[in-house]
Amino acid sequence: MKTRLRIVVGGLLGLYPVGGWHYVQYLLGLSRLGHDVYYHEDTWMWPYHPIEKTYTPDGDYSAKYIRDFLSVYAPELCENWHYLHLHETSYGMPRSEFDEVCRSADIFLNVGGGCTIPEELSPNCVKVIIDTDPGYNQIVLTELFDWSENAERWRDSVAAHDRFLTYAENIHSPECLIPKLGFKWKTTRPPVVPDLWEDIARVTPSVTTPWTTIMSWNVFKGRLLYQGVEYKSKGSEFEKLMDLPRLTGAPLKVGVGGVSTEFRWFERHGWQSAARACSFVARARTFKRLARNGWQVVDGPHVTKTPAQYRDFIANSRGEISPAKHVYVAMRSGWFSERSVCYLAAGRPVIVQDTGFRSVLPTGEGLLVFASLEEAADAVRKVEMAYARHAKAAKAIAIECFGSDRVLQRLTDNVLSKA
Repeated sequence: MKTRLRIVVGGLLGLYPVGGWHYVQYLLGLSRLGHDVYYHEDTWMWPYHPIEKTYTPDGDYSAKYIRDFLSVYAPELCENWHYLHLHETSYGMPRSEFDEVCRSADIFLNVGGGCTIPEELSPNCVKVIIDTDPGYNQIVLTELFDWSENAERWRDSVAAHDRFLTYAENIHSPECLIPKLGFKWKTTRPPVVPDLWEDIARVTPSVTTPWTTIMSWNVFKGRLLYQGVEYKSKGSEFEKLMDLPRLTGAPLKVGVGGVSTEFRWFERHGWQSAARACSFVARARTFKRLARNGWQVVDGPHVTKTPAQYRDFIANSRGEISPAKHVYVAMRSGWFSERSVCYLAAGRPVIVQDTGFRSVLPTGEGLLVFASLEEAADAVRKVEMAYARHAKAAKAIAIECFGSDRVLQRLTDNVLSKA
């Protein structure tokens, strides 16, 4: 077996140029294992522009975001990227050079499954999809909803992969309700490069620093129905935590995006002004209701416009307190958040809703779970009583359970295994 692999990582850095640490930690982690790594993005879609707060036919902002991200945080890879905007215009590497890379690639790693498989891949290249949104993805692929644009084309694209990995670590458990679609799933988890967060972990936040999270209220474009049950996004679970500031007395802060669902109808029908107005009204209402219940509220995309701002948001946190999407919880997926992994690596204790992952991850110190409002409040009080111990445990969990060297070595072993 080759020890140095040529790996092309597909992602959505340009489509949603906010945060983006998830994809870069795959790139950097694989590179540090000694592999020849390249980033590629081709979604055929208009990217989101976080400054203009709308989708745009222009690719310049997204391309600059990718270039700047890699130049600062992964300079050894700053020339190894290719952004194919709307399947036509290449940024970064010239198309001919990227095609040459593909012809000798060993693995194409499609993180999230949203990237089109490159046309020039070697016939020996193993095409891998990583299901980062378990439950939602499988239901959409099973039901092919009218509101899910290009669902049939996406289904065919998913089926064209050779290996199927998922963040649903309970996928083979009897309690997990996720449809398997006939694929042979193997489990994986989000990697973190610990030294990217070491400077934050060395600084202990004051007791007045808020507990935080960053979230999208609802990213579903329609109702997610499967076998007579409706599965929902994250907002419905956050509703259960509305009273948390009153119960804990601790400062709690949330960065929110993706509030409105109604505006998507206007978007699909070309009513962009109406879509923006609808989104603005829905966001204002939600922000006001959260503030009325004692939450500090900020605009999520605004505070994560750059990778540095995302890190600063975590650095200025006491820890993370967050629900999960209803579909992850109700289907007992065992999913764990790539965002929470960053908090852990930064030495920030994490308190999150149980999706079934406690059977595979250590909980109780540094990482605590809840299934109710009262349990969430108790967890905050427990951490505050021994904060230094929980912060140390959080960092240890990040390294032991999510460290990129271990997670990505296991991933490549699984990908290349014929079992």
